Amino acid sequence: MMNRRGFVLSLTTGLVALVLVVGSVLAEELVGTIIKVDADAKLIVVVPKDSDKEIKIKVTDKTEEVNKKGTRKVDLEKLEKALEKAKDGGAEGIHAKITYEDGVASKIERIRKKASR
Repeated sequence: MMNRRGFVLSLTTGLVALVLVVGSVLAEELVGTIIKVDADAKLIVVVPKDSDKEIKIKVTDKTEEVNKKGTRKVDLEKLEKALEKAKDGGAEGIHAKITYEDGVASKIERIRKKASR
């Protein structure tokens, strides 16, 4: 009886691990610069680090913003203001790592440049 239970437990654990690995592989990561935020259309435009092609990514209510303090829902109006502030400071946009699938962002993580000493 214990052998069958152990086998079923091992099989179930393996399947759960496989689903988690496959689910994380399906999502793509994009490292680049956010150059435009459209809060009304819930859309951001990103230029990848290794290309000049603009990519439009939709933002939903489930999209999270990751920072040092943890995660929270993305506030596109705040992101739009931060982008304006960055552009006023001479930057081309906000550097970020965006996790997305089928053109819809699930996670946005700003990449802060380290201050040079």
